[in-house]
This record gives sequence, C-alpha cells and structure tokens, in this order.
Amino acid sequence: MNKFLALVFCCVGFALADDGTWGRDFMAAMSVFAGVVGLGIAALGGGIGMGHVASAAISGTARNPALGSKLQTTMFVAIALIEAQVIYTLVFAVIAMYVNPYMQAFYS
Repeated sequence: MNKFLALVFCCVGFALADDGTWGRDFMAAMSVFAGVVGLGIAALGGGIGMGHVASAAISGTARNPALGSKLQTTMFVAIALIEAQVIYTLVFAVIAMYVNPYMQAFYS
C-alpha cells in the first residue's frame, strides 16, 4: 500500500511540475479517480453502517416489542446521520472533479 501511495504522490508531483497540457489532463483524470474511489468507499461504509443500525433496531424490537416505535425513531436518526456523511463525500467528490483548486495552477 505504501508503494502505491508513493507512486500516486510521485505522479501528482510530475503533473504539477509539468507546464504543458499533459499535467492538466493527468490532474483531471486523477481528480475523477479520487472522487470515484472516495465515493465508493464512503458508500460501502455507509451501507455497512446502515445494515448494522437496522440489525440492532430489529434485534431490539424483537426482544422488547413495546419499545419498537422509539427504536424505529432512533434508527431513522442514526441512518440520516450516516447518510449525511456519504452526501458530504459526494460534495467533496464533485468539488474535486469540477472546482479542483489544484487545477488553478495550470490555468494561471
């Protein structure tokens, strides 16, 4: 993993050092790659988290049916918070792809 990260950082360094169009295209491609990978990891983590929350709520309702409505309300709040983290990652991915601050070095 360390070798892969070193390779990525070296490639980004070469892209930033280049003053031609290759660096701009490479930075755009790496921005899309980072956005897709980051959003994929966030969605995977969000899905796993939501599964655990739903499992715990169902288990709690099965043990004590009288608390079902309170557990369901708490479950919806927890799922909303988990989903908010995934949406924040989506916003960061869109910013990285379309309003990339690193691309400004090539346009100036």
